[in-house]
Amino acid sequence: MAWVTLYAAGVLEVAWAVGLKYTDGFTRLVPSLLTLAAMAASMFLLAQAVRTIPVGTGYVVWTGIGAVGTAILGVVLFQETVNPMRVGSMVLILLGIVGLKLATVES
Repeated sequence: MAWVTLYAAGVLEVAWAVGLKYTDGFTRLVPSLLTLAAMAASMFLLAQAVRTIPVGTGYVVWTGIGAVGTAILGVVLFQETVNPMRVGSMVLILLGIVGLKLATVES
């Protein structure tokens, strides 16, 4: 269950990171409130997950999901560039996430 919680925290990290773009520097009320709520929920779920998962592993997986998810949505929503180096880097991050999952034994 801790891993599901961690993945949900990572998805919420993507939500708040992308939400930052829509807040316009926290000058727009509704996007700002939604972004802050996603931040709080993401941190709460991360804190719950690392009660069982080692904190180093949890943090790296959380940030990895956030980084790759945000990069993908940056391309989809904001027409950011796609090139082999970016794609290769995202694949390496994903491989790291999978490797940490496989290498982690829950207590």
